[in-house]
Amino acid sequence: MPEESIKISRRALFFIMAFVIVLAVGFAFGWLIRPSVTGAVIAGDTAGQNLVDFLNERIGGGISLVNVAEEGPLYKVTLLYQGQETFAYTTKDGEYFIIGAEKIVSGTETETNAGTNTNVNKGIPKSDKPSVELFIWSYCPYGVQAQGPFVEVANLLGNTADFNVVLYHDGHGAYETQQNKIQACIQKLDKEKYWSYAERFVQEIYPNCGASRDADCDKTESIKSMDSLGIDSTKIMSCVTSEGSTLLNEQIQQARELGVTGSPTLAINGMVVNVVRNADSFKQAICSAYNNPPGDCGTTLETTASTTTATAAGNC
Repeated sequence: MPEESIKISRRALFFIMAFVIVLAVGFAFGWLIRPSVTGAVIAGDTAGQNLVDFLNERIGGGISLVNVAEEGPLYKVTLLYQGQETFAYTTKDGEYFIIGAEKIVSGTETETNAGTNTNVNKGIPKSDKPSVELFIWSYCPYGVQAQGPFVEVANLLGNTADFNVVLYHDGHGAYETQQNKIQACIQKLDKEKYWSYAERFVQEIYPNCGASRDADCDKTESIKSMDSLGIDSTKIMSCVTSEGSTLLNEQIQQARELGVTGSPTLAINGMVVNVVRNADSFKQAICSAYNNPPGDCGTTLETTASTTTATAAGNC
C-alpha cells in the first residue's frame, strides 16, 4: 500500500476513535437523547453529504457517499473509503454523527445496527453439543473486540461445544489474508492450542501490527507467538503456503451459506444470532442451545475487562 494511503488511514482511524470518545461523553450529558438535537429535520441526502464533507475536511479526502436510509430516529449513512463500505448514523438535524448504533432490548437480546432482532433464548436450535462459530476478518477491530471474549467462552465450554473462528474475508489487504490463513491452519493442525494463540493475537499481535498494516510484522509476531506457545510454526507456515487458500475458500463459502455480511457475526447451531459482545452474554446465548446445559453454564464471566463491558456495536 502506498505510504500516503497508510498516513490517511491512520489519520482517519485516530479521528474516528477521538470522535467516538467525544460522542460517549455527549451521551452522558444528554446530547443525543432526541432524534434531532436542535429540533430541526433536514433531508437525508443533505445530512449524508454534510457528514462526508465534514469527514473529508479532517482526514484529507477519500470518503464518498453511497446512500442514506432512514433508520428510526436517525439517518444511516453508508460511506465508501479506500474501496471498503462502512457506515455511520447522523441525527436528523445533521448536527451529530455516531459510529455504530445498537438498540437496547432486554437481557442478552439486542438488535444490532438496526437489523432484525433475534431472540437468543427462544430461537436457537438445541443440540447435545452445540456448534458455535464466530465469523470475523482477523484485523477487523470489531472482530478482534469480539474474539477476546469468545476465546474466554471457548476455554470454559470447549469440552462440551464445538467452537470455531471463521476467517471469511480479507478486506484490509495482504497482511490480513496472511493472518486469516495462519489462524485457519492452526485450527486445522493444532486446535487445542489455537485458543491460546487467538488470545495472544488479540493482546499482542493485533496491537503491534494492526496500525502498520505490515505483512512482515504479522508474520514475525505470529511465528514468535506460535513458538512461545509450543505450536510448530514451521508446519503452520507450510500449511499457509500449501493449503491456506483452500481453507479460506471453504470459510468464505460457510459465510455465504449463512448470509454473513459483517465482522463479527455469531452463529450457534447454524443460526445467526445478535447478542451483546461480552463473554457472559456469549456464554448465555450458547448455553441456551444445549439440550442439557453443563454445570459450567452456571459460571459468571465478569472478572476481566473484556467481560464487564460490551464492545462497540459496529462491524466491518
